[in-house]
Amino acid sequence: MRLPPAIIPHTEELLREVLRFTGPADVTLSRYFRDNPRLGSRERGVIAEAVYGLLRNKTVLTNFAESGSGPMMRRLALLGLADAVGAESIAGLQEGEADWLERVAQIDRTQLAAQMRSNLPPWLWDKLVARMGEAATLELAEAMNRPAPLDLRVNALKADRDTVIAELAKAPVACEPTPYSPLGLRVLKKPALQNLPLFKDGAIEVQDEGSQLLAQIVGAKRGEMVVDFCAGAGGKTLALGALMRNTGRLYAFDVSEKRLAKLKPRLARSGLSNVHPVVIAHENDAKVKRLAGKLDRVLVDAPCSGLGTLRRNPDMKWRQTVETLAEMRAKQSSILASAARLVRAGGRLVYGTCSFLEEENDEVIADFLQSHPDFILRPMGEVLAEQKIALEMGDYLKLLPHQHQTDGFFAAVLERRAA
Repeated sequence: MRLPPAIIPHTEELLREVLRFTGPADVTLSRYFRDNPRLGSRERGVIAEAVYGLLRNKTVLTNFAESGSGPMMRRLALLGLADAVGAESIAGLQEGEADWLERVAQIDRTQLAAQMRSNLPPWLWDKLVARMGEAATLELAEAMNRPAPLDLRVNALKADRDTVIAELAKAPVACEPTPYSPLGLRVLKKPALQNLPLFKDGAIEVQDEGSQLLAQIVGAKRGEMVVDFCAGAGGKTLALGALMRNTGRLYAFDVSEKRLAKLKPRLARSGLSNVHPVVIAHENDAKVKRLAGKLDRVLVDAPCSGLGTLRRNPDMKWRQTVETLAEMRAKQSSILASAARLVRAGGRLVYGTCSFLEEENDEVIADFLQSHPDFILRPMGEVLAEQKIALEMGDYLKLLPHQHQTDGFFAAVLERRAA
């Protein structure tokens, strides 16, 4: 079925906004679709797919666009649409554009230079090649340039995984157990989950398997006092509350009242009553200091570059720079040091990011341990075995999309020495 001709100018206009990189691409898309309510769901889906496809493959498609004629933004829009739905589905092409798209389609992309095929900014490509080598970097980049699957977490307070699989099959929604998370499901297509009774009742939540594992290694138990220090919209908070079997006290800290507000409807669905959302001004807020030395477990899912989530947020690689990484590193160290004060003797501190860069991960932990001799590193292999998670790791959790089919995640488990 051919798309209406208006799809081209809409894609062109949206790309013009997104490629300014003044904010997250998903926020820009949502605002644009709100401002253009006459666009149908199919048109919105195609436009979003074209925009995200271009963000994933920006280096290659920008190079291809140089060979065409007419406004550059129109050429980029056409290439994004052609990749998304095929050139034959695009109506409203001008003279010569169909032939140009056909010529571009004949290009064997596997023969392009490795850095171009990676679709990574030069600074990131160089950094990863220096650490991993060219072949491994290209393998990682190509995995990150494919859309992420849809992962679900089963809320163990309301259902078990086998029951959910059977119920979803009636919808029908095909899924399979995730290989590492004991509560995870990978959906084979992407249905409208919000209409399913299981979702409305809080039996399932959308959560990447890597994020589920981060909650698992916190090891929260019944009756404990736990803090999710950078809770955001609360995906890991909900997972922790269920692991605690709705007992004890679980604080959800965040500096954004807007983000925490998104937790409230999810909390209502989940059936949890042990969660206490708390807006803090900064990591050294008095509300934080009052809990010093009292917490059994503290999770710091630190603000980071987000480069591990490129399958979902491909604009992140174009929005980050060497300078923004340096700023992030200082913030991460400050947050980790502040959160560490909350941990009681013998308690556990978990630091995690959705990044695969050592300066946001290994180096932050090394600096922390040097300045905090009262903390020791627990080898991740031991922690995963303790949680009965069949995953081989060294000192840290390091998840990568081409190896584990998750987002890119890092985590370290630190324990305060017993008094």
